[in-house]
Amino acid sequence: MRVKILQPILAETASQIVNKASEFPETILIKKDHWEVDAKSLLGLLAIALKPNQEIELEVHNSNESEEAIEALLSTGLFQKV
Repeated sequence: MRVKILQPILAETASQIVNKASEFPETILIKKDHWEVDAKSLLGLLAIALKPNQEIELEVHNSNESEEAIEALLSTGLFQKV
């Protein structure tokens, strides 16, 4: 699912994403340009330097409940559906 970033993803906000993604056993990927990182990786999130108004792709693998995982990440208030 394509989403827009609403706030800079720095240490505290990246930690919120990691904590929310870690509630699910599925693999959740964040894709930006040629980068693809695991949403459960704090260093990965910080490395791709997510900034407001950038668009990224959220992908959930190995799950029938991918919408639930995406909705949980959207509930953090850091992303908006495009």
